[in-house]
Amino acid sequence: MSEQRSPFPPFDRASARNKVQAAEDAWNTCDPHRVSLAYTADSVWRNRDQFLTGRAAIVDFLTKKWERELDYVLRKSLWGFDDNRIAVRFQYEWHDVAGQWYRSYGNELWEFDDNGLMRRREASINDVTITESERRYFGPRPQSERGAGRDISLQ
Repeated sequence: MSEQRSPFPPFDRASARNKVQAAEDAWNTCDPHRVSLAYTADSVWRNRDQFLTGRAAIVDFLTKKWERELDYVLRKSLWGFDDNRIAVRFQYEWHDVAGQWYRSYGNELWEFDDNGLMRRREASINDVTITESERRYFGPRPQSERGAGRDISLQ
């Protein structure tokens, strides 16, 4: 039996929001193996200036990412969707080993197979230094905001 990850395309607003929330939840675990299971075995990624293919490369990439990006916490919001594609904008906060905090802003384009696994991910991301007092996120999204498609501030 093929691997599956609901919801499945074609997406409507509710299923696209559910897919975005599920991705946010998984990434906030900072567990590379868990996150990789949402992608096809041959998934193709562009993340900033890096290009990778396959789950092993995804696990390796995420392992290194979360060794460098400490106390990582992410928020995603649905930007748009059509058939088997979803566009997302996101922010995440983290600090490096020296204690410098960052807020990373970005956009992702996702394409899914019929089983609901992501076969393509393209991410454009910019980092802005912030002070610890400028942080907005202190753990997973509160239950009251989950799946609501709430927007995230650009500032």
